[in-house]
Order: sequence, then C-alpha cells, then structure tokens
Amino acid sequence: MAETTEHLKREIGVLGLSANLINTMVGAGIFALPAIVAAGLGSASIFAYLFCGLLIAFVMLCFAEVGSKITTSGGAYTYIQSSFGPYFGFLTVVLFGLSTISADAAVANAVADIIGSIFPFFKSEIIRVIFFLVIFSGLGYINVIGVREGMRLVKILTISKLIPLFLLIFFSWGEFSMANIAFDSIPSINDIGTISLILFFAFQGAESGLSVSGEVDNPQKNIPRAIFFSIAGVLTLYILIQTVAQGVLGDSLASYKENPLSIVANQVFGPIGFTILTVGAAISMFGTLSSELLGMPRVLFRASKDKVLPFKPLSKVHKKYATPYVSVIVYASLGFLFSSLGGFKQLAVFSSATILLVYLGVSLSVIKLRKKNILKEDGFRIPGGYTVPILSSLIIVWLLTNLNQFEVIAIAIFITVLSLLYFLRKKFKKTLK
Repeated sequence: MAETTEHLKREIGVLGLSANLINTMVGAGIFALPAIVAAGLGSASIFAYLFCGLLIAFVMLCFAEVGSKITTSGGAYTYIQSSFGPYFGFLTVVLFGLSTISADAAVANAVADIIGSIFPFFKSEIIRVIFFLVIFSGLGYINVIGVREGMRLVKILTISKLIPLFLLIFFSWGEFSMANIAFDSIPSINDIGTISLILFFAFQGAESGLSVSGEVDNPQKNIPRAIFFSIAGVLTLYILIQTVAQGVLGDSLASYKENPLSIVANQVFGPIGFTILTVGAAISMFGTLSSELLGMPRVLFRASKDKVLPFKPLSKVHKKYATPYVSVIVYASLGFLFSSLGGFKQLAVFSSATILLVYLGVSLSVIKLRKKNILKEDGFRIPGGYTVPILSSLIIVWLLTNLNQFEVIAIAIFITVLSLLYFLRKKFKKTLK
C-alpha cells in the first residue's frame, strides 16, 4: 500500500472506517440512553430519534463533502484549519483534544466501575491505576505498531459490542407489549428539542473516527460511504433498542436510569442476561477507547505538522510502522494521567459544547471552501446548493442555545484564554525573529 505525503499508509477500507465510526459512536451512552429519553418523552420517544437523526444527517453530509476532498489526517481539525486558518485550527485542536481526553478519562473510570461491581478488588485505587496503565499502554502499543493492527482491534470490538445488543433486540420481542409503546399525543417541539440535545451527544464520535482520513484507501469514495453506513446503522440500532426497552418495561423504563438495558436483559433472559449486558457495556466502552486511541493522535500529528501545535516531535512518523508514534504515546499517556486522577467531571461540561462548536466549524467549512472553489474536484457533493450546510449551522446554533449559563460562561472564558495564549505566542515568535 502506497504511502501518503504524510508518510502514512492508506490501509483503511470502507468497512474498517465504518467500524471505527460505529465503534466510537456506540459507547457508554446507549446503555443509559433509553431511560433518559423515556423520562422526557415517554412512549413518544421515537419522535426524538427521528428528529435527531435528521439533525445529525445534515451535519454528517457536511463531513462527507469536506472529508471526500480534504483527505489528509486530522478530520474535523484539518477541515476547519484549511478553511479558516491556523488560529481557528489551534482553537479546534485544543478544545477537541480537551473534550475527548476528559471524555476518555470518564469512560475509562466507568469501565473500572463496572468491573468493580463484579470483582470488588477493582475498587482499590492502586488496582484501578494499574488497570488504566494496562489499558492505555496496551492500546498505545497496538496503534504504534501499525494502523492495520489498530483497525483489526476496532473491528473485533465493534462486533463484540454489537452482538449482545442485537441478541437483546431479537429475543426481546417475546416480552414485548404493544400497549407499552402506544401514545395519545405528539410531544411539543420544545420537549423534542431538549431530548434531542441529549441524543445529539449520543451520536458524537464521528468527528474522532474521521481523524484517520490520511490512512483511508480511495478516500473520495470511501469516506462518504462509511459516514452514510455508520450513521444509518447507528440510528437504526438506537431506534430498535429504544422501542424494545419501552415495549418490555413500559412506564417503568424511566426509573432504571443507570443500566436500563441490563434490566431488560434480566427480564428476557434472567440473571445471566443481566451479567451479559453488564459485561457488554464494559466492552462497548473499551471499544470506544480503542477508536479514540486510533483517531485522536492523528489530530495531534496533523496539527503539529501544520505548526499549529508548537511541539514538533508530534509530527514524527515511525520509520518501520509508518504510524505517528509520538502522538500515539503522548495521547495514551494523557489518557492514563487523566484517568488516574479521576473522572474529571469538572471538564465534562466542556465536552458536549465544544463538539457542537467543532460541528459548526465543519458546516461553515463547506460554505467557505465552496466559495474559495476548493471543493470543485472529484468527490461527494451535497445536493441543493448551500441549503444543507446553512440548515446544519442554524440547527447547531439552536442546540447551543440550550446550554446553561454556566456552560456558556465557562466556554467563553476558556476560548478567551486560549486566544490570548495563541496571539502572545505568535507575537513572541515575531520578536525572536
């Protein structure tokens, strides 16, 4: 397989990229999502899924168009940096990285919590730290020795996490009651919007999964195809899971907010079902971490190569394995550090809002790059002119209005600090010259 101008190998096909996107999106959220949605909309939950599916489709169409034309590593970061310059690239890579690393730390702690519920000795802090070391060093090693090895693990974990979910869907129909999904009225647009904000976050992950664009074979065709397959697959899976959970548990679904799918499995299969779904939740979360360790180092690698991040070693590529090994090691080390210090719940407030800002940047990139005539080459093009990117941008702005005042202030302060650091560094470099 030929190397790219980044000295990386294009070894990822449409199946591998689709698995990576699904593996990143289907994480911890799906195991708690049904109860949260049911608490907000009851048996009319299906409307939120359909509405959210429309929203995410608009955003992902923007990703598909830009991703089929800009095919270097970095995904969303590269799209925004290419469109709006290094300042916005710098903001994107820092906010994106902080959002992802804090989310990964929370996921790693959640995996340890689940294992601890089965094996109590995992509640020891020393054991947890050793566990985090094994997870991040192991995933780091796999992704250093080759993108093919990293993708192989992603495919295995994607299949492993989907099997128990599909088995639950298939066998639950025997306990299913149509009366449990009947509803008398359609919920208001405000109620649907509030729940869709939560659901929108459950779909996040594609932005990380696309960071391996520089190693995708035939990216002009395979990137759009993988996006369509993964989004359609995840939306269908979520709707089926919500319908089954509602049909089996009825109104009581909303009361099982910690692990509703395990309760469904317990009712369908007995105690063994509860155990299988609990283990499945841990595998699902671990799968998400594997995709993050594959994708996010490519963002650091590309940002360093663009000199947006002032740390040149991050752009190094291993001579034997053709992987951005320094970025992989740095990201894995940060994952271990953040996980060991705790779930970093205080940073989680940034995660959802910053991802929305990244999505907004990608949607606006379509408009900007079309006007600059950069998106005229072969590749996927969204039909309808500027309609989809404009609608996507407006929808994201509308979703951002649902953030609370504390989140808005915190994000604004953080962006201000980052901006000061960026321009001070730029001025300092000019002074040295």
